[in-house]
Amino acid sequence: MTLLVVDRLNKRYGGVSAAKEVSFTVAAGEMVAVIGPNGAGKSTTFGMVGGQVKPDSGMVTLDGEAITGLPSRAIWRKGVGRTFQIAQTFVTMTVAENVQMALVSHRGRTRHLFADATRLYRDEALALLDGVGMRADADRPVSELAYGDVKRVELAVALASGPKLLLMDEPTAGMAPKERVGLMRLTARVARERRIGVLFTEHDIDAVFSHADRLLVLVRGEIIAAGTPESVRADPRVKQVYLGEAGARAAERAKRLVEVPA
Repeated sequence: MTLLVVDRLNKRYGGVSAAKEVSFTVAAGEMVAVIGPNGAGKSTTFGMVGGQVKPDSGMVTLDGEAITGLPSRAIWRKGVGRTFQIAQTFVTMTVAENVQMALVSHRGRTRHLFADATRLYRDEALALLDGVGMRADADRPVSELAYGDVKRVELAVALASGPKLLLMDEPTAGMAPKERVGLMRLTARVARERRIGVLFTEHDIDAVFSHADRLLVLVRGEIIAAGTPESVRADPRVKQVYLGEAGARAAERAKRLVEVPA
């Protein structure tokens, strides 16, 4: 089932075209990666889908409903969750409290925040943490966690709103190689089980080619290639303008990595 439809989005900043006729889809349970060199338009595209950037023209539709140009909070309410390049958590709160706060906010109970916040939705928070492998750490302060575990907590926080679509900006940034593999495998499993569409940007070629179902390659605001990891890996233009020889080797290495059982 097609979940997200992005149709001919355009955005200019002065004389620079940051996005030009950008069109793609994301299906429920599918992981789609947006890749490209610095300045390719990835952040602009993400911002237009998530509500941080208003497009000059074009349409964004989520589950059949137009969300083009809506504020980011309104888009979040309609089912678009997000994680960030630098994990956004409350480090002085416990792991469980972070997820509980997300549940409190989504349910519109912020007026009860200081009265009984530590008791609100604890069972639901624990269930979400169980799904990302962090239930055993529920009562630990986030400040005590390794960064890879903080990223897992952030994923649980994003899932607290019950999103249809999850936007992930550089999800493996700052993580060790083993942590990267673990987080991306977890995300892929959650996406399949919950039928959540995932749109993510990532500079780590191994992570992209190992875990994305489809890839979009942006260069100077335009999509120059789109398709499966295999078809994008073989595209001569992608090799020339983005992957290069080293990137092509990394993509081939990722192909072997994804064939190894989790």
